[in-house]
Amino acid sequence: MTANADTVEAPCPLLVVVSGPSGVGKDATLKRMQARGAPFHFLVTTEVEGVDYHFITPDEFQARLARGEFLEHANVYGNWYGNSRRDIETALAQGTDVIMRIDVQGAATLRARVEGAVFIFLTASLHELETRLRARKTETEQALQRRLNTAAQEIPERVKFDYCLNNQDSHLDQTVDDIIAIIRAEKLRTHPRRIRFKD
Repeated sequence: MTANADTVEAPCPLLVVVSGPSGVGKDATLKRMQARGAPFHFLVTTEVEGVDYHFITPDEFQARLARGEFLEHANVYGNWYGNSRRDIETALAQGTDVIMRIDVQGAATLRARVEGAVFIFLTASLHELETRLRARKTETEQALQRRLNTAAQEIPERVKFDYCLNNQDSHLDQTVDDIIAIIRAEKLRTHPRRIRFKD
């Protein structure tokens, strides 16, 4: 045996993209992972308005967009969202796995711009999505119907993802366990993923 055959290369850091339709529990899943102390860099989205995001003005957003600072960006239901390429590159360079929550439209953009990322689609029945969205009490009936129509179009997109998890009501910990298991399995690949930005 040679020295090379005896050594095992440390796994490369992963970029894990968690996506799915509105109401499927993307935020709740990542918050539960954080609460459990998962050793990942959780990427925060930059947005003009909203909750649990970095807030910037619309003008600043457009200026950063013009400078190419976002790896992906999208206008979703009238709000601008973007993910900072620098934040992702910095965490990966430090050897830290990055987990980001993104809508289905953003995942498609990211898939075209990044090679080697792990894409996980969270799904639920349209009935469950409607129940969850109504429980939020943040939408008009028209806005809620628009989200449900969009969800009906997004669910078939799951075949473009590496993994699909059914995020059932009252089973959030199982979803978190499944994501952690996926990450562990990815770390054991004989041909590990390597993140490469395509631009």
